[in-house]
Amino acid sequence: MNVVWFKRDLRVADHRPLVEAARMGPVIALYVYEPALLAQPDVDASHLAFIDDCLVALEASLREIGIELTYRTGDMPAVLESLWSETGGFTALYSHEETGSDATYARDRHVRAWCRGKSVPWHEFAQFGVFRPLRSRDGWAQAWERRMREPLVAPPQRIEGVALERNGRCAGTAVGAPRRKPEQQRGGEGEARAVLASFLDSRGVNYRQDMSSPVSGRDGCSRLSTYLAYGAISLRTVYARVREREVELAAARDAGESFDARWLDSLRSFRARLHWHCHFMQKLEDQPSLEFVNQSRSYDGLRENEFDVARFAAWCEGRTGFPMIDACMRSLHASGWTNFRMRAMLMSFASYHLWLHWRRTGIYLATQFVDYEPGIHWPQSQMQAGVTGINSIRIYSPAKQARDNDPNGSFIRRYVPELARVPLEWLAEPHLLPPLIAAECGFRPGFDYPLPIVDASAALRYAKLRISEVRRRPETRAEAVEVFERHGSRKPAPNDRRRRA
Repeated sequence: MNVVWFKRDLRVADHRPLVEAARMGPVIALYVYEPALLAQPDVDASHLAFIDDCLVALEASLREIGIELTYRTGDMPAVLESLWSETGGFTALYSHEETGSDATYARDRHVRAWCRGKSVPWHEFAQFGVFRPLRSRDGWAQAWERRMREPLVAPPQRIEGVALERNGRCAGTAVGAPRRKPEQQRGGEGEARAVLASFLDSRGVNYRQDMSSPVSGRDGCSRLSTYLAYGAISLRTVYARVREREVELAAARDAGESFDARWLDSLRSFRARLHWHCHFMQKLEDQPSLEFVNQSRSYDGLRENEFDVARFAAWCEGRTGFPMIDACMRSLHASGWTNFRMRAMLMSFASYHLWLHWRRTGIYLATQFVDYEPGIHWPQSQMQAGVTGINSIRIYSPAKQARDNDPNGSFIRRYVPELARVPLEWLAEPHLLPPLIAAECGFRPGFDYPLPIVDASAALRYAKLRISEVRRRPETRAEAVEVFERHGSRKPAPNDRRRRA
């Protein structure tokens, strides 16, 4: 009798723990609501709503192959102890590896100790292209590619289940009852497969261009991030389907058939981002402290003692007086998703314009991203805040991003309706609206919509000065070498590849 512990892998397809456990004997399929994890500051009720969708679908899929999903609530070692007593002992525990938060790392250590105490083997299987332990980044990209190309694991046609007392899904937790954002995606394995199919069939044709804008990105991006974060679909499944589509398109091209040539570049770019997904997760796997401390310790003390609570509140609420920032934040409140460039802009703006430390702003964004993936989120938060020691400083102009990525103002007008009467020419910077035009359109800067919370030019001069002071130090440069050795990408840049050829 074997326990399959479902965590952030809420599916049956390409689920090796389920297959391996079923091969060895009867199976208990287990999902546990863990109060200690649900009480963490990076958890939100919208996350729970998506999980709930996935669990409904998982229940149905498991039932089709002969077993019920068993629910329990409590700390994981206590749940295992209770199951041990309830069943008279079980043979082994099966699960996927998880690159999660510090709280999940601590939980796993306790689970490992419980298993050792009971002499119960815990079989963990890789879910992403993340390697544990990783001795060196050399050769990582090639190892990732090999793992992605491994054959997918088909679900068992029938599993022998173990009948246990049924407990239903949890109605309320430390974050309250599951609460869906108004525009939030639905969860579940079937939904994930439908979203992937629509991306590869039609939506992804202009991916390379569409992904930069919050307007075009809403449909042009894959929209798979939330499904990958909770394992409603495996990354290897996505990779395999993309490769199949690339082969199909290449065959059409070679046969002289007509097809939209944008597809090949778009799919190549998307596949590169699947690689990027695991590249960042590997950073947190190798250094879990990145959730809390600067990747380059030379930046310690840079912002920690200058945190402005009023600026933070305005940023969280979407009332900074910078329309593109406020529209992006309010869109997160509504849907829990925005495209990557706007995520980077939000963190960059908080870090440079508002001079806020990445930990507090990162926690808030984690609660707003329904697709919150700790392994991507924390290294990215640090990268956009400029404290990694190895990445270039990325400072986004909210006005330029508005003009470039919301050229007709539809995104800003949708999420910042106070600006509905402002002419497009002034929409990116309504505080510059001439008084006569403002009077004509009935808009009062500072009353109908806040004035900018900071002077952008002065704020950036201050930020660049402070950052450059740290970057010039010899010890900062020396540490950057060490950081790159540990976390830097070894994949050669296009120019390097050409030179080598």
